[in-house]
Amino acid sequence: MRRKLQALLPPLSWLAHYDTRAFGRDLLAAIIMTVLVIPQSLAYAILAGMPPEAGLYASILPVVAYSIFASSATLAVGPVAVIALMSATAVGEIVSQGIAGYAAASMMLALISGVILVAMGAFRLGFIANFISHPVISGFISGSALLIIISQLMPLLGIDGGGRTSVEMVTTLVTGSGDVDPVTAIIGVCSILFLFLASKYAAKGLSAIGLPGAAALTIAKLAPMIAVIVSTLIVAVRGLSDNGVAVVGQVPGGLPALAVPVFDLALFEALLLPAALISLIIFVESTAIAHRLASKRNERVNPNQELVALGAANITAAIAGSFAVAGGFSRSAVNAAAGAQTQVAGVLTALGIALVTLLLTDWLYYLPRATLAAAIIVAVSSLVDIRAIRAVTRYSRADGTALVITLLVTVSVGVTPGILSGIGLSLLLYLHRTSRPHTAVVGRIAGTEHFRNISRHQVDTVPHTLILRIDEGLYFANARYLEDQIAQAIEHHPDVNNLVLMCTAVNHIDTSALETLEAINTRLEASGVRFHLSEVKGPVMDRLRQSDFLAELSGEVFLSTYDAWKALCESNRSSVASNSANT
Repeated sequence: MRRKLQALLPPLSWLAHYDTRAFGRDLLAAIIMTVLVIPQSLAYAILAGMPPEAGLYASILPVVAYSIFASSATLAVGPVAVIALMSATAVGEIVSQGIAGYAAASMMLALISGVILVAMGAFRLGFIANFISHPVISGFISGSALLIIISQLMPLLGIDGGGRTSVEMVTTLVTGSGDVDPVTAIIGVCSILFLFLASKYAAKGLSAIGLPGAAALTIAKLAPMIAVIVSTLIVAVRGLSDNGVAVVGQVPGGLPALAVPVFDLALFEALLLPAALISLIIFVESTAIAHRLASKRNERVNPNQELVALGAANITAAIAGSFAVAGGFSRSAVNAAAGAQTQVAGVLTALGIALVTLLLTDWLYYLPRATLAAAIIVAVSSLVDIRAIRAVTRYSRADGTALVITLLVTVSVGVTPGILSGIGLSLLLYLHRTSRPHTAVVGRIAGTEHFRNISRHQVDTVPHTLILRIDEGLYFANARYLEDQIAQAIEHHPDVNNLVLMCTAVNHIDTSALETLEAINTRLEASGVRFHLSEVKGPVMDRLRQSDFLAELSGEVFLSTYDAWKALCESNRSSVASNSANT
């Protein structure tokens, strides 16, 4: 019972050994994280189309809920750019159809995503995320980052307007170029320059003056808060909000009012697909970060437990009047670099943000939106990975194609079509590749038991015998291709009376492929060619024994290709000797 409870609530396994030293490190990390998270939370709430305070709410109770169920010690959960954009896109379509209001749809989206994540964890379905290939994720994140950057250029320059696609947003930028507010543009551009230079050189500069590397990196990450404080003071002192500079405005103080979103069937049906996609991205992005952090600490992350924890965080976000959350790379990296030991750091960070929400929201009134736009642009610019496009394309043209198309569709059409096109294209490319598997006629390397492609190596062959290797599992999509390859091989070697199918790489044979093997056996036998198999794996052999194929096989099943080689060599010698005697 105790073990089951610890599996459900991983913190129970380490709380008994938690000491004041670990608490001190967690407290320091929480103080740093509180300062870092506030501008991020406000910025990503606006990116998600929610009021600024929703970003603060998303950084309080959801963080506590995640900490209760998390298997990762240092993953920091909260609002993140890509999920905020996906939420804004999905909810924007709902609002445009008049199905629900923005806040209600955002909360329902978080709730459905949370339920999906918990269900996936309960039924141990974390493997589903494996259907999204890394190139597709890379293309989607890069495309989303570019879309976010384009969307933030308008508030950065003080241009009114918007749009859901890059075409609409670029059109707004072009047509509104004459309406750029000079003061807003100066604040925005200066903020970008400061944040960009800080991200590139602050840590190196602080290390050069003697600060330890981790401390220098952590302080450098506080640059967004410095930009927020300085720009807010300038706007407040100079009264720039009265002269056209857009500010955050009144941020309600106090903790969120908890309420379960009202269920609406039409809203649920409209949000189900976007919620499923967001759930997958939340899981893939968060667990990738968690595994990376855990590997540095020699710790283990349980993917199915992370599904439950992330689901609990999103359900809580919905109840707290917020939007979908996930593990964030920048905040998790800072959390780890600041010395966080456990998820207690997350809970303390949530308490710190709760205090800010209760006591200090009045100070956020004059925060310019241009500064938040600059913070978003600099934060997501690192997600645009051009080098990955070159590296992936150089290694695999198919994967590179999937990456580029996912990126282009995401930028030009939207995030949901982008990720769907990437997944669909990856599956189609996989089916195309496996439907035409590599096959090779092989021979024995002299003096060994190894068999290699006769086109690549100097090998020995057996007269009147053909050994064909297929490098893929056999299933409905490639069964006919195998039949064609064998027919071509026999056509090119009309003197063959033994054909061995080398099954080293065959991990499964489905029903369609089994029927094809039976047809091949019948056709070869009618042509006077015996059909053999070699190196059939145990699980595949177990399935074949449940059919009539082995009983009807004209040849034999050899344990190894070398055994087949020896037996057929001996058979060939016996046949030659018999023919000589008859002559």
